[in-house]
Amino acid sequence: MIIVTGASGQLGGTIVERLIERLPAGSVGVSVRDPDKVCALERRGVRVRQGDFTDPESLRHAFEGASQVLVVSAATTGEAAMALHRAAIEAAQDAGARRILYTSHMGADPASLFEPMPDHAATEDLLAASDTPYTALRNGFYAASGLQLMGRALETGALHAPEDGPVSWTDHADLAEAIAIILSEEGRFNGATPPLTAPEALDMAALAQIASELTGREIKRIVVSDDAYRASLVSHGVPEHTAELLVGLFRASRAGAFAAVDPTLGQLLGRPPLSMRTVLASRLPA
Repeated sequence: MIIVTGASGQLGGTIVERLIERLPAGSVGVSVRDPDKVCALERRGVRVRQGDFTDPESLRHAFEGASQVLVVSAATTGEAAMALHRAAIEAAQDAGARRILYTSHMGADPASLFEPMPDHAATEDLLAASDTPYTALRNGFYAASGLQLMGRALETGALHAPEDGPVSWTDHADLAEAIAIILSEEGRFNGATPPLTAPEALDMAALAQIASELTGREIKRIVVSDDAYRASLVSHGVPEHTAELLVGLFRASRAGAFAAVDPTLGQLLGRPPLSMRTVLASRLPA
């Protein structure tokens, strides 16, 4: 049985949907903190069990009978994230899983300026040190994050952000489909995958240009200092830690941390991945 954690979230939920298009629903199980959120999956034949990364005993029950376990990375950073990932990896090993898969990141790097990236690198190290075969899914930077970083630019006509660098923005749905393919073809990748990215890397100026072309209105790219950007976020209610994390994202991007592109995602999908232009166009009002 293939077990997917985080199945009530956007990525995990879409992975499950794509999996049960390829495999019998009874061969798929989910581990979620709140099973009530995924009752529709249970009605369709997916095994649903409560599992919480903070409760190893619940994970052992949720992972029972697993052939593969997909660990979707925790929505936190630092030692808190590592403790959760360690618990999930150990529970998967205890359940006898033949392979553990982990949603890592193309920018995984212990020296990264963006806080989540050292956590991804350290989790990959945990997997490599285990006795269980593993696949670290080096996902491209989510296109949805690029849209969030644009803020209210479509309304105001100005995209204010620190100096940045190109990022290979990649759609959630494409990544979910590719991960379902990798899960259903067990052992296709051992260790870290190549970067699973869209075919081009774009900076914020390019996003502003695309938005201008799609809307027929000029969207100006305005570079602000890191300090001014941080202060603006905090003044609008963003917690200081989150604001600093976002500044780190820009620092890492201008150092080239997210600029890699690779054909692997398109090869898995058998078609070109969605472009950022297509993703942005789909979010615009009709």
